[in-house]
Amino acid sequence: MTTGLHLRLATALALAGALVAPSLAQAGDLEATFDQTFTKPPAASPAKTPALIPFARPAITSRAVYTSPFEQQIAALASAEQGRIGVAAIDLSSGRSVAVLGDQPFPMASTSKVAIVATFLDLADQGKLKLTDSFPLMVPVPSARFSSAVAPVRRGQSISAQGLIELAITRSDNQATDALLAAVGGPTAVNRWLRKTGNAGIRLDRDIATLVRDDGAVNPAVTIDQRDSSTPLAMAKLLTGLYQGQWLSSSSRDVLMGAMSRCVTGRHRMRAMLPEGVRALHKTGTLSNNSSDVGIIEGPDGRAFAVAIYVTGQGGKPNRDSRIATIARALYDGYQAVPTAIQRTAARR
Repeated sequence: MTTGLHLRLATALALAGALVAPSLAQAGDLEATFDQTFTKPPAASPAKTPALIPFARPAITSRAVYTSPFEQQIAALASAEQGRIGVAAIDLSSGRSVAVLGDQPFPMASTSKVAIVATFLDLADQGKLKLTDSFPLMVPVPSARFSSAVAPVRRGQSISAQGLIELAITRSDNQATDALLAAVGGPTAVNRWLRKTGNAGIRLDRDIATLVRDDGAVNPAVTIDQRDSSTPLAMAKLLTGLYQGQWLSSSSRDVLMGAMSRCVTGRHRMRAMLPEGVRALHKTGTLSNNSSDVGIIEGPDGRAFAVAIYVTGQGGKPNRDSRIATIARALYDGYQAVPTAIQRTAARR
């Protein structure tokens, strides 16, 4: 979720219409920084953790009966024994879906950036904003955890909205994301757009600076924090609609999906085990004891699948990443083995 200024400047070439893909070395450095930030426990702070009763509750897992080998395999891979795992996938050819804990909220972390960018693009479609407009990066100012409702930030370098979108999606840049969030009117505006699309299972409560500063107050492996959360099914449905062009113009849809196709974070997650020739248009998320990856998997045969995978616990981030990769491959293989005419839904709630 964090990047260096050199990557911001490289991506700012979007101002000239020439986006530069990172070298393998740059992508590796970015991933190392990305991982290091969220594999350490939050720094000690004299501030007390605020009461969580209004928005947090113990997670309750339930058992469900799965009738097909495909559903049984996904349920086994998404076992909650070492921490909650939420999965939802939709075959965009047939509408067939499969889900595990599909209606349980999970921390969105940086997967929320899909909704933030989509909100900006919707306003651009309405003529209220432009991709050529420039907005300042929102740079966090050091502050103690929970010391304020909103983490303090200062204005940084101004970059075009096109460049900010590229940074937010491809490199999971927090400062760029908060710039876009401020431009659209904050979390309330994003929630308003989500309600318009009918995605009631997704909510945004804080900017990224505040989310990161106060991370670690809740263990998502055993507790549901409804703030800044999405159910896997709601995210999969959001991705389906965006990919199919339901809520954005074709040009705005292409901006978002193009950026997701260039995502360089999460090389050990969704795309790690997919066969050659299969493409992932995706967005990762990482917070304390939580890793996620959501997006569209496109097969060489033209079939596409919306996938949302949220993993908590599992004994550490490498294990969470591995679980995401394994589940993504199992989803792809399972859908490929089933004729597109078959439509069936399984879910564990």
